[in-house]
Amino acid sequence: RSGEFASRIAVDGITRLLPRSFKARAQGLSTGFDDILSELFDTIHRDMTKLGQSYDECSGMGATLSLVWVTPGRVHFGHIGDSRIYLQSKAGPLQQVSHDHSFVGWQRRTGKLSEREARGHPRRNVLNQSLGAGNQFIDPHIGTVLYEPGDRFLICSDGVVDGLWDQNIEEILRSPDADTVTAQRVVEAALARSGRDNTTAVVLEMA
Repeated sequence: RSGEFASRIAVDGITRLLPRSFKARAQGLSTGFDDILSELFDTIHRDMTKLGQSYDECSGMGATLSLVWVTPGRVHFGHIGDSRIYLQSKAGPLQQVSHDHSFVGWQRRTGKLSEREARGHPRRNVLNQSLGAGNQFIDPHIGTVLYEPGDRFLICSDGVVDGLWDQNIEEILRSPDADTVTAQRVVEAALARSGRDNTTAVVLEMA
């Protein structure tokens, strides 16, 4: 409910709060990336919850959020919900960096469900965490990943995952096309196979 408005609140919060953190880092203050991202998620969640409690039309509104902060040799990430962050390294297989905040996602991570079983599960789209959405507490997935030049990161909405298996995603990321932006190819492939949900992709190739 009111998902578009909730997403706008999240974006506004990021653009308002992160520049302060950039300045603090530039001044040599000791605040760590994990602390900065945790505070960012908590602040947006509180703002969204407050609005949801104040206006009937916003009651229960919520949003997922996946973001990355790139520094030399490292990607710091924050995530909540079922959008995803993937790493395609030059030397290894595709890795899902973020954790899906759902019972089905936990079952997949612990090896109790295969990718096929998870994709067909009747509760695959039921989240147990998101910003707002009536959640009293949140525990976003926050961490750091090392990268090498030539590695690629994919940040995508659940519409991409609905349409593409991990193998499909890996094939696209490993097969650059000089005539088409890689993220566009990801979106077009997902829409051709599913097209049932919002389908967004950002691909970062690390230098």
